[in-house]
Amino acid sequence: MHPLETRKRALALVRQGRSLNSVSREMGISRHAISNWLVRIAPTPRSPACVRCAPLPSAPPDVTAYAYLLGLYLGDGHIVSKPRQHHLTITCADAWPGLIDAAEAAMHRVLPLAAVTRGQKQGCTDVKSFSTHWPCLVPQHGPGKKHDRAIRLESWQQAIVDACPWEFIRGLVHSDGCRITNWTTRVVAGQRKRYEYPRYFFTNKSADIRRLYAETLDKVDVEWRTTRRGNETYNVSVAKRDSVALMDQHIGPKY
Repeated sequence: MHPLETRKRALALVRQGRSLNSVSREMGISRHAISNWLVRIAPTPRSPACVRCAPLPSAPPDVTAYAYLLGLYLGDGHIVSKPRQHHLTITCADAWPGLIDAAEAAMHRVLPLAAVTRGQKQGCTDVKSFSTHWPCLVPQHGPGKKHDRAIRLESWQQAIVDACPWEFIRGLVHSDGCRITNWTTRVVAGQRKRYEYPRYFFTNKSADIRRLYAETLDKVDVEWRTTRRGNETYNVSVAKRDSVALMDQHIGPKY
């Protein structure tokens, strides 16, 4: 048994945005124990379980975490909503452990009282947060695949994206995007030289989700263009030097 003050300190670190792994390493306490404390120990002051279910619905208090989590959901997330089971799942590649920690931290910051777990699959990890309120907070949830249904932001969500555009973009890139380095050769003064240049790709089958990404890039003055895979438009590419520099400043590669 850990003293109450130790448990409170661990929970305070998590609610500051720290991942369970980093708090576990710093304090020498298992992730499982900290996760259980998040459910069993009520924070003070206690926040409403769901701001959307309140008599006067409002935006989540941590709008930066929400914007990031919304981007992750639109890329690699889904919600299970059944009579006896409700959870938000973000699927993260094991190649990016920092992304797994960031998804978990964002879930804790958006719904601090909800239990969060990790489920290992081949090559990836499902980060799950259990609460009946996720459909309230992510009204884009619905039957079928996201690219088979209309995806529109509600006014309160759009206000958050407008206030935190880079966090929304970062969530989308971390889920369905990448930063790569292209190269080409040119003949200069009779010698062939190799030139490398970075670019960002965002790939999603949903035209609505690609539109949300592109519209948000416009708001932060990032130039983009679409590229095709066969006969279909799948990718949004950022390749101009100044725009890539902006993306590097606010997004950077996955880790």
